[in-house]
Amino acid sequence: MSDLQIVIAALFVSAAGLNALANWLNVPYPIPLVLGGLVLGLVPGIPDIQLNPDLVLLVFLPPLLYSSAFFADLRSLRADARVISLQAIGLVLATTAVVAVIGHETIGLSWAMSFALGAIVSPTDPAAATAIMRRVGAPRRLVNILEGESLFNDATALVAYKVAVAAAVGESFSAGRTILGFLRDAGGGIAIGFAVGWAIAAVRKRVSDINTELTISLFSAYGAFVPADELGVSGVLAVVTCGVYLGFRAPEIASPESRMQGAAMWSILTFLLNAALFILIGLQLPTIVDGLGGLPAEQVIGYAAAVCGAVIAMRFVWGFVVTVLIRAIDRRPSQVARRADWRTRVIGGWSGMRGAVSLAAALALPLTTHAGDPLPGRELIQFITFALILVTVVGQGLTLPWLIRRLGVIGDATEEEREETRARLVITRAALERIDELETEDWTRDGTIERVRRLYEFRRRRFKIRAGKIEDEDGLEEGSRLYQRLMHEIYGAQRQALLGLRNDREISTDVMRLLEREIDLEESRLEI
Repeated sequence: MSDLQIVIAALFVSAAGLNALANWLNVPYPIPLVLGGLVLGLVPGIPDIQLNPDLVLLVFLPPLLYSSAFFADLRSLRADARVISLQAIGLVLATTAVVAVIGHETIGLSWAMSFALGAIVSPTDPAAATAIMRRVGAPRRLVNILEGESLFNDATALVAYKVAVAAAVGESFSAGRTILGFLRDAGGGIAIGFAVGWAIAAVRKRVSDINTELTISLFSAYGAFVPADELGVSGVLAVVTCGVYLGFRAPEIASPESRMQGAAMWSILTFLLNAALFILIGLQLPTIVDGLGGLPAEQVIGYAAAVCGAVIAMRFVWGFVVTVLIRAIDRRPSQVARRADWRTRVIGGWSGMRGAVSLAAALALPLTTHAGDPLPGRELIQFITFALILVTVVGQGLTLPWLIRRLGVIGDATEEEREETRARLVITRAALERIDELETEDWTRDGTIERVRRLYEFRRRRFKIRAGKIEDEDGLEEGSRLYQRLMHEIYGAQRQALLGLRNDREISTDVMRLLEREIDLEESRLEI
């Protein structure tokens, strides 16, 4: 078996096994992935691999960023735009600067590589933190802020990373050119993202084939990233802008079938890309350690500890100091009403975990400078990055649930339920109004109209009971639960009968899959 086959087998087997372990332990999957990658790197016989740095950012980052942007909640982004902007821009740049000072003065890296290290470790990854928060019932606003921050701090960090790496490999550098370049990269990336998003939306409105729709969706990220990168502007902002735009337009340009299949496709793709990154960095650990040039273990661990401490501390300092300054400046009643207490800020500070973007950026560091010399500090930066991810994802991830419960930072779950019920009432009312309009059409039948009207009137009554607008005098909710239990039993019997027909060779597998899918879709609607 070739080295490539061993690596591919290790990737898929490890990804599936570690995800199963995460479900069994009831922890977010990034935690076992980080530990699993570390263990794999220590297994004897696993081949050393060397990734092409130019391909890492291109292959991994665009789909990860696009998925986060596409499914982002625009209402929450607008409502907390100031907080998200301060975290995604101000905190990232401040963290980059603090880590750069440590990198230069303590570790002994050049200023360019020190800023590259700062840019690599500054963006957060909310996957583990938000999964934990949703499970323990943390406030939804806190979850939304973490997701919004991560969406845009990747762009800030990677633009800074691009400038720092360019200086590290030998390109000319000046502060004025850097600031202008930053603005040009950001503006150009946003413009290209909008242009590509608009073009893709125009095409998708005219496409009805499911496979074509999903293919376009899959490559939309690269459609924004590649032209932006080729033009020398921010491919990250192009992808984020394109994803946000298409996510907003999705209800009008995507077919129902493509939306259902697309959500599953992006879920598994995001998981596999994250898993691949964590496992690949683990497989590269022996090579990274060998490249540390014989530095004493305690010295390397000390460097990693200094960076980890600075990154974690900087998030707390920023959260409390900036809050005090903002509250002193902005005393509008609307803002006073939205203020969070110190406990929420502590949870936010402890939720700054690092992940896939930091890994990808570390792996993407060039191997050599323009002069052909090995890039100094490359392996040390990669080791420190993995150590930071290990500390934040595993250490903070395992202690975050306890901290949330200990501080009592629990959200109002009923508010989200009320919002959902209000939305269901509105769409049910729209359905009944449309039924009344269609009743006079020649092609509708009275029996069909009455049957559909009774169905939606029943739903409206259920949702009014949930909303507390009417009393459940007839035991409607209990009757609905018993109905759902009955239907689950019936669907199970249908599946068994269908399987028997297939096993007795009375129907083809294609027919079985077709009818099985119809049963699955019917059953998935039961909880409504």
